[in-house]
Amino acid sequence: MADSLASQIITAIGGPENVRSLTHCATRLRFELADASKVDQNALEHMKGVLGAVPQSGDRFQVVIGGGVATVYENIMHLPEMANAGAASASGEGQKSNADVKAEARSKARGKVAWLDSFFEYLADSFRPILGVLLGASIIIALVNLLISLNVIPNDEASAGWVFVKAIWKGVFYFLPIMVAYNAAKKLKVDPWLGGAIMAILMTPQFTSLMDAKTTTCVENAALGTKSCTANIFGIPMALSDYSGNVFVPLLMAAVLALVYHGLKKIIPESVQLVFVPFFCMIIVGALTAFIIGPIGVWVGNGLGVGLAWMNTHAPFIFAIIIPLLYPFLVPLGLHWPLNALMLMNIQTLGYDFIQGPMGVWNFACFGATAGVLFIAVRDKDKDMRQTALGALAAGLLGGVSEPSLYGIHLRYKLVYKRMLVGCGLGGVVIAVLGWLFPSVTAAGQTVHGVTTTAFAFTSLLTIPVFDQMWVYAVSIAVSFLTSFFLIITFDYRTPEQKAEVLARAAADQKAAAPTVEAKEAAPAATTATATATATKTEAPAAAATTVVNAPVAGHVIALDETGDPVFASRALGEGVGIQPTDSEVMAPVSGVLQTVAETGHAFGIKTDDGVEVLVHVGIDTVKMNGEGFAVKVKADERVNAGDPLVSVDFAKVKDAGYSTTTLMTVLNTAALTSVTPKTGIDVKAGDEVIDIQR
Repeated sequence: MADSLASQIITAIGGPENVRSLTHCATRLRFELADASKVDQNALEHMKGVLGAVPQSGDRFQVVIGGGVATVYENIMHLPEMANAGAASASGEGQKSNADVKAEARSKARGKVAWLDSFFEYLADSFRPILGVLLGASIIIALVNLLISLNVIPNDEASAGWVFVKAIWKGVFYFLPIMVAYNAAKKLKVDPWLGGAIMAILMTPQFTSLMDAKTTTCVENAALGTKSCTANIFGIPMALSDYSGNVFVPLLMAAVLALVYHGLKKIIPESVQLVFVPFFCMIIVGALTAFIIGPIGVWVGNGLGVGLAWMNTHAPFIFAIIIPLLYPFLVPLGLHWPLNALMLMNIQTLGYDFIQGPMGVWNFACFGATAGVLFIAVRDKDKDMRQTALGALAAGLLGGVSEPSLYGIHLRYKLVYKRMLVGCGLGGVVIAVLGWLFPSVTAAGQTVHGVTTTAFAFTSLLTIPVFDQMWVYAVSIAVSFLTSFFLIITFDYRTPEQKAEVLARAAADQKAAAPTVEAKEAAPAATTATATATATKTEAPAAAATTVVNAPVAGHVIALDETGDPVFASRALGEGVGIQPTDSEVMAPVSGVLQTVAETGHAFGIKTDDGVEVLVHVGIDTVKMNGEGFAVKVKADERVNAGDPLVSVDFAKVKDAGYSTTTLMTVLNTAALTSVTPKTGIDVKAGDEVIDIQR
């Protein structure tokens, strides 16, 4: 019986003994390893059920799974061999503590700003575990708003049914501070239930009733539409606020709790820690949170919200364009979490959020690029990419989750970003212009230039109804989606080598499937087919069979294994040869049509009349020279004869740039031929035979 996906991942990651810790987010497994060099990244990337494998700074590694990540995580954690994984050595000289390992990894990754790395990790891990419930709640909000707009259900908050429906999603955001406190405390190695319990103090009916006490004084904030109250507690003034939905207070509280918690564990005997550590933490940190941390957290959140609102009001064009252009770089690094926290704070303090509209522009540019990749995968019969892109597109359009697209496709094919950023920028311009011309009006009657929403929503097709000025938002995301989509299908997302590899694999799959099809044909049908084929030959003689491939350049012929390029040496691009050139002119090795001509002049794909596909790749990694030193003499779709010049190359310049001049040539559809035999170890002139082909 084949190993499970969980078992395969642990084997490829270097075994259970290489795993120091494992967590997961909405789509990714996040490993902290003892030694990242032990990871078999190639095995992970080609593993069925894995969308991508992404090395991180230091010894951290991410494996992209997609929507089923939670199940895979649970399966991994229940593997027998994982029972003691990540356990630190109890004692011993020279053993590094977890803190030492983390500090070392951050030092390698961030240098003097390692604290910034820790800060963003803290934010991210405080939110990741609750992405599921946030996503579920946002979809409920969107569906309710859609049904109201279609007059399917009445917008009657006095009805019991409406109150119940609202409670389903409102509970997530009302008690969000407790969830964040739980996760933040857990991240800081504090009893997470203690963090949740302390945050819950500020949300009890008893605490919230202090606002209505006779000794409490309150002041209305006209700018924010909120009420600030001060109560007298044992002679000490306490600022009161509505902490529901607040995320800054639990983040600050958990940080203080960690200091108190770990400090108490050092001075309280281990035998009574279970009782007295929570006891003192609840009293000390509970009081600090109510009197100091809570008001500071509210003040910080309000200040950031008002500051961004000011920017959105006075510089809406800059704001609406810069957000979608920043997100493609923030999300892969996990640096988008502060903006997510601000969205929640805006809703809680201002009553609306204005960041999610421009963010949706980026998301749909991302999904448009993925749709373009899916279109090309279907066209080129690339089954693996079709499956990856289809899953990523479904997760994006229906769930608003961009990680499967980013890690499964975009970061693996860097040309995607060039196309996608155009969609981000153009969509940002559209939402900026339309948002200014057709401003939103908030529930308080305030005019806001830009698209707003009163709900925290993952930007997907299902959540379009939650945005005010919905048509402005819909037009903007449509522009970003279609721009990225058409740029991808027009200019492709792959290098010539990557495209050639896909076409060769598709041809091999068709070759393998052919006998199965033939076996299903009945004998009479076969006879008819033979007669038809004979008649066809009489009418149109077949093209001359290609039996040899000539040297494209003069030099010494070597085997692909000796070229130093692992992709060509693996024969993923077919059998062939490498030539160490002694001349600067590169010629066509066969007669046919140029299917691909790289803009940089380093790669050419030729298809003969009888279907042999030949790739000529001038130098190794020379794509990075951006065409410098390459004088291309042909264009794509031109017909060439064997010996016609393709490109003149300044190989001295290639050497000076630090790249190998070895020119590689392969027969891409080797699998579809009877045999492809290279002639190596000889010196040749351009036009000499170097590969024999049997059909």
